[in-house]
Amino acid sequence: MIRIREAIAVEGRYDKAALANVVDTVVIDTAGFGIFSDREKLALLRRLARTRGLIVLTDSDGGGFLIRSFLKSAIDPRLVKHAYIPDVPGKERRKRSPSKEGKLGVEGMAPQVLEQALLRAGATVDGSDAPGGCVPPLTKAELYALGLSGRPDSARRRDGLKKALSLPAGLTANALLDVLNLLVTREELDAILGALPR
Repeated sequence: MIRIREAIAVEGRYDKAALANVVDTVVIDTAGFGIFSDREKLALLRRLARTRGLIVLTDSDGGGFLIRSFLKSAIDPRLVKHAYIPDVPGKERRKRSPSKEGKLGVEGMAPQVLEQALLRAGATVDGSDAPGGCVPPLTKAELYALGLSGRPDSARRRDGLKKALSLPAGLTANALLDVLNLLVTREELDAILGALPR
């Protein structure tokens, strides 16, 4: 597994799952074409691109290139790197039939192929020198201690924090943890939480 500075944008949750054993970074799924109308998620991707850099990794079919093209036009191209997977005929195990174009997508690629695609795109390996973020990273136990999970009012506190940081309302507690580790220091997080109503 490699640790990289940049966040990665993929098409869907199965692509995100495929990267879980390959790379240590935040992976955001665009919900396929859902990104075209999801302003909050697009704003998050722009923010991640400004803060850490962004790598776009989509399928090598027409839909993947359409999503990639949309992101190219919506996010400053100087902040985005593009990783490409090879054209490999076949179908993913979970599917009954191959895709329309008969190619494997990101989820069907071997881990070493995904790693090589990211490295060829110029991924910054070992993001320990990256600006921002929490070092060491926040943990789930700390989210609990901060009242952001596992408590009766945790959802309300998370909503307030997401609003203060202009993050998508739909972020789960786990996704919020990933994003906090990229975007804020502990001091900034403490200050924001201190300003939230009790």
